[in-house]
Amino acid sequence: MTDRLMLLDSASLYFRAFYGVPDSVRAPDGRPVNAVRGFLDIIAKLVTTYQPTHLVACWDDDWRPQWRVDLIPTYKTHRVVEVVADGPDVEEVPDPLEVQVPVIRDVLDAVGIPIVGAAEHEADDVIGTLATRATLPVDIVTGDRDLFQLVDDESGVRVIYTARGMSNLDVVTDAFVETKYGVLPSQYADFATLRGDSSDGLPGVTGIGDKTAATLLAAHGDLAGILAAAEAGEGMSAGVRAKLAAGAAYLAVAPTVVAVVKDLDIADIDSRLHPLDERQRADAAALAERFALGGSMDRLIAALDAV
Repeated sequence: MTDRLMLLDSASLYFRAFYGVPDSVRAPDGRPVNAVRGFLDIIAKLVTTYQPTHLVACWDDDWRPQWRVDLIPTYKTHRVVEVVADGPDVEEVPDPLEVQVPVIRDVLDAVGIPIVGAAEHEADDVIGTLATRATLPVDIVTGDRDLFQLVDDESGVRVIYTARGMSNLDVVTDAFVETKYGVLPSQYADFATLRGDSSDGLPGVTGIGDKTAATLLAAHGDLAGILAAAEAGEGMSAGVRAKLAAGAAYLAVAPTVVAVVKDLDIADIDSRLHPLDERQRADAAALAERFALGGSMDRLIAALDAV
């Protein structure tokens, strides 16, 4: 079996688990564990289906970094429930999910799956860094289109895209991005910058949607080429040039916000998967009993034992 690294966009997956499993699933103490059980089942399915030899749970140490907000104040504003002066703003997370996140971390620790985050950065940036420096083929598991910018057939980086559900996973390659959006993965960040993304509070350039953005990138290669052509008055209509000019202030900062960071200082980690040892089995069994994780823990352990 060829070695392969799998990088989990952890929050994307546990949010999906929370909304996909009924909150009537509870521990003996009454707390909900639907997200925990769903998250474990997701990992078990991914490991069984795609057979990674290495696995990292990438974490949002800061889901809305201030340096991104300083550049675009609307960045993820609609998801803020409390502004914190000296730390990460508080994200809107349902209370029944929030109480489960520490349990998810405890389970990952118990079964030997490393959790990696970085101060003042999102999980996307951790993923970008680990994928870029990897010497193995990489599968990125996420429901976030932003990470399509990392897809690279030549380097063996693909996205396992969860937006249509765990029973309808899309394997995103160069051809997938080109067919769906009309751009190369290397152009996707500029494409997203131009057309905007309401889910992240990115306004985009008013009047430029998917089709126009793709057409401009096909003609001029990248955002720098588009702006150079607009300045020269070549290769586009006066109307498009006017729209780009009106969005100049946004276009000066948005690429930095949209681009996934690829050079974080992250220490080397042992991410190779192994069958659980006796101590790990005991720890996992204790957590399974305490939180009534039942078959979900069994399935995860079975998947890891088969590696």
